[in-house]
Amino acid sequence: MAMASQQQQPPGGPMAQQGLQQPGSIQQQQQQQLSQQQDFDPVHRFKLLIPQLKDSLQNLMKIASLNLAHNTAIDNGIESSDAQVQRFDKSLEEFYALCDQVELCLRLAYECLSQCIDSAKHSPNLVPTATKPDTVQTESMSYAQYLGMIKTQISCAKDIHNALLECSKKIAGKVQPQGIM
Repeated sequence: MAMASQQQQPPGGPMAQQGLQQPGSIQQQQQQQLSQQQDFDPVHRFKLLIPQLKDSLQNLMKIASLNLAHNTAIDNGIESSDAQVQRFDKSLEEFYALCDQVELCLRLAYECLSQCIDSAKHSPNLVPTATKPDTVQTESMSYAQYLGMIKTQISCAKDIHNALLECSKKIAGKVQPQGIM
């Protein structure tokens, strides 16, 4: 019996089979990660939605023309109104849903671009690190300049915070007398 169980196992045992299956599973995991990253990329999502939007528009126009032809035939007395036609409102709703998705992708892409531009504008130059002084570029700022920039940003954030607190206190002060009445 021991001989029979040994003969049924493939050479190298079960561990060798798992080793052979791992490169495929690793490749699948990498593809899944890549597709997840692409799902978050609004430009990639936009590119995927455009063919769907085109197909939806073609379908919408086809249904509209069929319905128009059908209604014309009914008005002329050629056909009866018993014939089934595709619903225009459902195809229009599908088209609008795709348009909304495209709009969201474009808004998200615009927001990402705006954040990137703002980031480059408010902190345009790199600060050289002490561990890599040889990578100092001509457009990089000194540490003292960097500290000054950070101090002004903190000061600006504090001013905004204080203004918001003042506003909330004024709003809270106006709301309380109404509650007393």
